[in-house]
Amino acid sequence: MPEPSPTTLSPSSPEPASCAEIQRGFAGHIRDPEGTPAPADIEPRRMAIYRSLLFNNVSSLLSQGFPVLYRCLGRSRWDALIRQFLVEHRAATPLFPQLGQELVAFLSTEREAQPDDPPFMVELAHYEWVEAALLFSDDEADVDLADPNGDLLAGLPLVSPLAWTLSYRFPVHQISPEHQPQQPDPELTHLVVYRNRRDEVEFLKINLVTQRLLQLLKEQAQPSGLACLETIAEELQHPAPDQVIRFGANLLADLRQRHILLGTRRLVS
Repeated sequence: MPEPSPTTLSPSSPEPASCAEIQRGFAGHIRDPEGTPAPADIEPRRMAIYRSLLFNNVSSLLSQGFPVLYRCLGRSRWDALIRQFLVEHRAATPLFPQLGQELVAFLSTEREAQPDDPPFMVELAHYEWVEAALLFSDDEADVDLADPNGDLLAGLPLVSPLAWTLSYRFPVHQISPEHQPQQPDPELTHLVVYRNRRDEVEFLKINLVTQRLLQLLKEQAQPSGLACLETIAEELQHPAPDQVIRFGANLLADLRQRHILLGTRRLVS
């Protein structure tokens, strides 16, 4: 009887792992070295290099996208956060530039808050993500839709797609390693974060009235800037509507100068 081939499997031999199984084991270990054993057929020294590369690359990329949060947490808490992110989160996108959005989603909806977390952490992370999202956004203001010199009262002012109105419990625009509030402010902080025509991301602190004005303009529920201001004066039950309109006209001009408003909407024939 001929000798069995060296590649012949006996009934008791385990089947070789599939390529997908090998990849899952490899990825699982470099994500979670303590919870997932390393593949048996990879040299420990090389495995350590892969672990270090993944962690350091993700940590470096996110620390650049969230520089204030990184400095407020300090290296130890930051490293613990990134490790937890790698272990527990499964990204919905393969695109590296969108990793910041994945971290915000993890902090907001998946991660259980830790006792030593700064109370402002989720809001600060969102604010820093917004800045990066606007900086790298592919959205552009369609110049054909707006007359940059249009009458902001007679026409309908057009809000830039690169201007986002946001509200936070904490004054996220003021937070730094030296200023870390432990309690939210009595009133919400309202901001417009926007990218100007020089491709610089800036912010403007606003009040509820300005926020309402921008909301009306975005909804295009009124035929003109004047009509929007008249609606606001009516909602406020202001005793002198003309004062609201005069103040609002100056506000509209300022918003246009900052590139939050593109001008007035052109009529499309």
